[in-house]
Amino acid sequence: MHTYRRDLDMLRERSFALLLVARTISVLGTSFAPVALAFGVLALPGATATTLSVVLTAESLPMVVFMLVGGVIADRLPRHRVMMAGEALNAVAFFCLAAMLLTGWTPLPALATAAAFSGVSMAVLFPALTGIVPDVVPAERLQTANALLGLGTNISRVAGLVLGGAMVVLLGSGWALALSGAMFSVAGVLVAALRLTPAERSAEERHSVLADLRGGWREFSSRQWLWVVVAQFSVLVLAIQAAHGVLGPLVAKEQLGGASAWSAVLAGEAVGMIAGVFVTLRLRPRRPILVATLLTLPSALPYLLLGIGAPLWTIILGAVVMGVCFDVFGVLWNTTMQREIPAESLSRVSSYDALGSLMFGPIGLMLAGPAAIVIGPRGALLGCAAIVLLASLAALLSPGVRGLRAPDPAEEAVGTAVREG
Repeated sequence: MHTYRRDLDMLRERSFALLLVARTISVLGTSFAPVALAFGVLALPGATATTLSVVLTAESLPMVVFMLVGGVIADRLPRHRVMMAGEALNAVAFFCLAAMLLTGWTPLPALATAAAFSGVSMAVLFPALTGIVPDVVPAERLQTANALLGLGTNISRVAGLVLGGAMVVLLGSGWALALSGAMFSVAGVLVAALRLTPAERSAEERHSVLADLRGGWREFSSRQWLWVVVAQFSVLVLAIQAAHGVLGPLVAKEQLGGASAWSAVLAGEAVGMIAGVFVTLRLRPRRPILVATLLTLPSALPYLLLGIGAPLWTIILGAVVMGVCFDVFGVLWNTTMQREIPAESLSRVSSYDALGSLMFGPIGLMLAGPAAIVIGPRGALLGCAAIVLLASLAALLSPGVRGLRAPDPAEEAVGTAVREG
């Protein structure tokens, strides 16, 4: 019988508590950073939207390019050390950006270089984070651990939305970026305190980077449920980037009252993601990937409501539903990966997951503007809703998605006891 009290008892476990606090602080720093960076760059003499675009591209491109390498590194080395290095690299990047803004020495190549270091740090951090959770908690507590990590992450994101702009106004962009760097530094120190000792591969098991990537690809491609859902999300993210990045704000500006209306929609989504944590603490489906994929269907709701011109309050409720569904999906997805993928390959498989899911996002941003001109922003939003629904229904056709079963909790607990014994 699962109880919230038993779930919260995990906070008494030193390693998990350190990981939770470290990730919560790190995500808060990440949530501060985009607002501070955007306003700081745009406030520079002679800066334009193109200047900001160059800096942001310099940050995002290395994240994509180095994601697979980050997975190899996280599978080769103790993951808490990899995360510590990633947090340290992110801290250095944002301290450099802060120093440039505060001193007024802001050549575009230097700004882009510092931003690129931040992108590399994210490529290192993400695969290691997925892989470290099984190193910290037993298998039967994985879903609870992922849910509680999600709670900290979602609270930090909401706080970042609320406080990011305020910090820029009160402190200025430079000091706000320095505060982000300090948060990454604290997170790195906390991760270093984990002192985990996962088994490292012997010399006979070590291969070249390309061989490791091929091994990770075999693990990834051999599981139908895995590559089908990643393919689904490559299409979903294309539509979501277009709708969230361009089309939704455009409709909000023209027909719903402006930035405050869109902020309310984003806040509704964030509230839904926090509420979703409490659902995942109780939900233990026998077919987790089937349930997770079904939950992607309601994520089309806010785009559908925006497209048909529904009242703002209904769109906000749709965003709440979307937030709940995506949070539950994320916890079920991460938990299933951590259970089904061998520990020695988990970070590499996670990097293939991230790369495949995100690779079409920039295309969605590029297509959104022309689509809004040709068929109108509402028509384009209805198109995004249709893409989300069709991609999700297509994924449900997969026998691997429908058939994968979670292990029985009692058997899982026995397996953990045998391994620890």
